[in-house]
Amino acid sequence: MTDHAASALLDIARRIATTVGETALEERRRGIAVEATKSSPVDVVTAVDRETEARIRAMLLDARPDDGIFGEEDETHVGTSGLNWVVDPVDGTVNLLYDIPAWAVSIAVVDGPPDPLHWHALAGVVVNPVTGEVFEAARGGGARLGARELRVNDDVELPKALIGTGFGYAAERRRTQAEVLLQVLPRVRDIRRIGSAALDLSAIAAGRLDGFYERGLNPWDHAAGALIVREAGGRVGGAGGAPESADLLVAGGPSVYDELLALVVEAGAAAG
Repeated sequence: MTDHAASALLDIARRIATTVGETALEERRRGIAVEATKSSPVDVVTAVDRETEARIRAMLLDARPDDGIFGEEDETHVGTSGLNWVVDPVDGTVNLLYDIPAWAVSIAVVDGPPDPLHWHALAGVVVNPVTGEVFEAARGGGARLGARELRVNDDVELPKALIGTGFGYAAERRRTQAEVLLQVLPRVRDIRRIGSAALDLSAIAAGRLDGFYERGLNPWDHAAGALIVREAGGRVGGAGGAPESADLLVAGGPSVYDELLALVVEAGAAAG
């Protein structure tokens, strides 16, 4: 696919993400409540999640009727073009529920199946509707925050690195992740838990974090953010040289990536 084609896909992603983000923010300001739960009683869904994904799907099908759509809240739409849109209508639903201004609309388009082990990301957008920030990247075209070109921090040693992470919703996994954190925290500058993997990854691209790790992420959590990190000069992957997946995602600038990956694997981040 040409750079021009990837740029055109990015334009579609940006237009849809910013449009539905504005509507979601208006709905949040009117007030929301938990509508359902998913994997556990604390893994919540709101009407904003479902309505936002429905809007994204309708707009994508209008713009790209032959493409597939893989999202968090609805069944996969199988396309015929070989391209798939990977959609998280609200990444950070608990933040949305509590009115914490750190939730995002994340839209990526990938060449191949909606599986990070086998796809090639072409374009991605992460929009924080509360701040109005739009993080974006097209393959081979760099990463931007609005008009500003992004570049990861690449002069940081791990002991001075600010690292983001996240936690799953199942109690036993949270216990394991806390045990990993006990081993990671003394070896880095500090830890941040923002509550949105898409924003964590975008923060690495913008130099607001030096690295990030988490086990248990879904493809829609990182499809756009991982591309944004890579296009900002960072690295993203999993244990043993594998691509990022639910087993483990580690991201960071080149100066911290290898050490951070080794540290979290040694601490058991990929084991439970």
